[in-house]
Order: sequence, then structure tokens, then C-alpha cells
Amino acid sequence: MLLYSRLASYWTLMSPIEDYAEEAAFYESLLVEACDGTAASLLELGSGGGNNAWYLKRRFAMTLVDLSPGMLAVSRQVNPECEHLQGDMRDIRLDRQFDCVFVQDAVSHMNTEKDLRMTMETAFLHCRPGGVTLFMPDAMREHFRPSTDCGGHDDGVRGLRYLEWTWDPDPDDSQYTVDFTYLIRDEHGTVSTLHDRFVLGLFSRQEWLNWLEAAGFQAHALPMDIDGVEPGRYEVFVARRPVS
Repeated sequence: MLLYSRLASYWTLMSPIEDYAEEAAFYESLLVEACDGTAASLLELGSGGGNNAWYLKRRFAMTLVDLSPGMLAVSRQVNPECEHLQGDMRDIRLDRQFDCVFVQDAVSHMNTEKDLRMTMETAFLHCRPGGVTLFMPDAMREHFRPSTDCGGHDDGVRGLRYLEWTWDPDPDDSQYTVDFTYLIRDEHGTVSTLHDRFVLGLFSRQEWLNWLEAAGFQAHALPMDIDGVEPGRYEVFVARRPVS
């Protein structure tokens, strides 16, 4: 995936930090309310360029894990006080537990039942008893629909514009496709066009809840209720690890 490798340094031109303020506040509120006891430490799996962490680090001591060295480099620039570790959310083992674990839209890259359940196991093992994990998939089967989007920004030297096309080649399987076309202007003024494809997981609410329970969590789903987000479009899974 070019966005997380060759184009990682352009991340903030595609998804600027200021767009995450309200969303991060929503996650922080859920984490603090659902956690039994003090919510002081947070492990983020699939932390990407660190946009959520830029806000959440004000409340939590954060450890950020991502598979992409390029995205970790972007995050280190804006979150130097946070611990950054390269690893795969399916199998990383840190041999420690946190008050909270957070897995935002990176969990959508878990596009098979096996991969998603491995990620749930990772989260459970790193969440202390009484702690809470949030999962925020980009889509669920109940509310999936094809869509298009576009955007991009400049930094005074470089620029990026994108067209995003979300569609489902096979409605009978557990995956959907997001195609991106990027127009990239580099520091020399050269403009190039690139294509990127994500194949993401598409599971039902009940599948999510069943697998979270099997991992050991007590879980429920809540709508993502913030300004600018279409009601009923997104849901977040709040998964608490029982104290005993």
C-alpha cells in the first residue's frame, strides 16, 4: 500500500491533524468512562501518522505501534514524547498491560476472520483486568454502501490530491475494496499520478461481538455520535476486560 510506504511523508497532506480533534475527544471520553479505575496508560495498535495520539497524549501515557516505518517516522515528528514501536497488531507481544487499548480504522485492514480475531487477542492480552479496548472499523456489513470522496492539501512546497472510490466486488464475501488515485506534486514541482488499493474487512455487528466475547471481552457497540458524521454510518466497539 503506497500510502503507508512510498507516500508516508505526504500523510499530513491527505489527513491533517486538525481534522481529528472532535473524533479524538469522543474516543477519550469513551475510554475514561468505560475503564474501571484510573485510565492513565494507552496502547494504540495501528497508530499510523499519530493524528489521534496528538490529542490523546494529553490525557494518557501512550505507546504507539504500527507496521509501517514511514508512518512511525511521521508520528515521531509530532509525538516525540510517546513511545513508538514497529510491530504487527496481529502478533506483537510487549509483555505488559495497559489501562486502555485503542485500535482505530487500521483494524479495517484485518480482512479475514483469522486476522481480526488475532488482533482481538493481542488487544485482550495487553489490556489489564478492568481495562477497556476500543475498536473503530471503517465499515460494518449493516451500514456498508459504495461511495466516493476526494480531498487533499498543500504545505507550501508539496501537494497531494486524491480521489477515493469505495466499492464491493463480491457482496457475498467478508471484504470490500477502496481504490485511491493520487496526484502528487513534489518539492521540484513535478506532478505524478499513482494508484493504490486497499482490501478491507467487512463483518457484521454480531460477528464482531461474538469474536470479542470469545477473546474474553465483555463488549457492546455504540454509534459514533459527533458533528459532521452521518448518524448510523459508523459504530465503535467498547470491549472491557473483566476483572476476574
